[in-house]
Amino acid sequence: MTDSAGGSQRCARVGAPGRGGGGRSASETRWRRHIVGQLKHRDLSQHAKFQDLIRFYTQLLEKSSLTKGLLSRSARRPSADSSCSVSSLKKTTGELAYRVLELQQQIKVRERLLDEQHARLLEEERRLEGALDARQALRGRVEQVQADNGTLKAEYDALLERQRAAETRLRDETLREGRLLQDVIQLKQQAAERLNSRNERKSRAREAKLQELQAAARSKVTMDSCRPSSPETAATPARGHTRLFRSASATSPRILSSFRELFDRKRRGHSVCSPEEELVFPVRICLSARVPARALQVLGFRILAASYDKSALLWRLDDSVPKLTLTGHSRKVTAARFSSVHQVVTGSADGTVRLWDLQRAAACVQVVTVSSYCSDLVCSENCVISGHFDSKIRVWDSRMVSCVQEFPAPGKVTSLDVSADHRQLLSCCRDDCLQLVDLRRWSNDRVCFRAEGFKCGSDSTKAVISPDGCFLAAGSADGAVYIWNVSTGNLETRLPDKHSSPISAVSWSLSGEYVVSVDKSRRAVLWSDI
Repeated sequence: MTDSAGGSQRCARVGAPGRGGGGRSASETRWRRHIVGQLKHRDLSQHAKFQDLIRFYTQLLEKSSLTKGLLSRSARRPSADSSCSVSSLKKTTGELAYRVLELQQQIKVRERLLDEQHARLLEEERRLEGALDARQALRGRVEQVQADNGTLKAEYDALLERQRAAETRLRDETLREGRLLQDVIQLKQQAAERLNSRNERKSRAREAKLQELQAAARSKVTMDSCRPSSPETAATPARGHTRLFRSASATSPRILSSFRELFDRKRRGHSVCSPEEELVFPVRICLSARVPARALQVLGFRILAASYDKSALLWRLDDSVPKLTLTGHSRKVTAARFSSVHQVVTGSADGTVRLWDLQRAAACVQVVTVSSYCSDLVCSENCVISGHFDSKIRVWDSRMVSCVQEFPAPGKVTSLDVSADHRQLLSCCRDDCLQLVDLRRWSNDRVCFRAEGFKCGSDSTKAVISPDGCFLAAGSADGAVYIWNVSTGNLETRLPDKHSSPISAVSWSLSGEYVVSVDKSRRAVLWSDI
């Protein structure tokens, strides 16, 4: 009975946690009920095993009580076989007592096992509670992450819609830009056609007038119709040779009128011609679709110009729309030259020199990085010569696009010019000095040209060599044109009083009879010795 009561108490202890967890979830309650049921089943099985032992022990006690009664009676009435019965009973009693002790030890061992299992059960319950708490925390994190993902998804969708709207606007603006560009091109073409028509009418009128003059020249003139020349007229040639150049704006109304037409604001690419060359009239075309900055060069029927919009432009003389636009420089293009019929070389303020192939859709075939501002460049046979702001003049092999030689300069190089026979190179520097280098010897020997009062007025001041290679010309910051004699190295003449601002560029006509100077106030003066 004691063992049964103890089993009931153990079942109660095991079942107590199950009753205390009634507030948990249904899965936890089922799990605990399963464990309690297993423990109860184990107690019942063990109770059934020891039930026979308890019954035998009870019978033994009853027999022992009967034995005591018999012994007491036998003590009163001793018999012959009582001694034998008593000894056998004592032996049986000892065996039963020993068996009882063994069973009690087994019960204690089983109880210790039950206690250990109960402790492990409590530990597992605590671990289960921790796991449930962690699971709850993870569920909270999952919900938070899902909420954050939803917010990010909404923001992404909004940004995607904005991007689509921006792309739509960009396409619309691109189409609008294309339409506007087509309209501008059509307007420019119409203006060019009108200008060409007007020029053609003027050309026909001049041809008619020229034919009249030729007819008058072929007519016979009598001696009586000729008037003697005045002394002033006879003395004019003598006065004409006292100075190298005169300002056409002060002496020749005919040249002034033609020069005004030549430098009309909307006309580019005209040539200055001698009176014999004026029989061929160039076709004037409006190239105001893009305004060239400087470095104008004409080769046959094509015009190449560098521009400050990071590109170089190529026109044909019969079309006012640029045929090619060479883009790739990151800063303004300061120089553009034809190195051959199908190749173009450009220099830029970004410190690079690029070689372009016109036969491959104006593809850039070579790029050379100099890490210095390229102010000007010229081409001579198979080499390209560039001037830079690091006081260096570099000679490049156009076939391998590699630097083959460097010339030091006394200052920033503002311009370069090569003679007509490609034997001499002229450079203008910011130290108010012109240098002439012999390209045939490729040495550092050079001739410097200086003059009192001459000052290089800007980083793009242009100096040129005369077509015969005998003179050098450059504009000064004081508004005068300085001309040196190459053979003597001395200043030949100074042409003042016609410019009120620094002269930025000069150019010599192919015939050698005229010099044009341009200053920063957009005034051009034509000089001649006529």
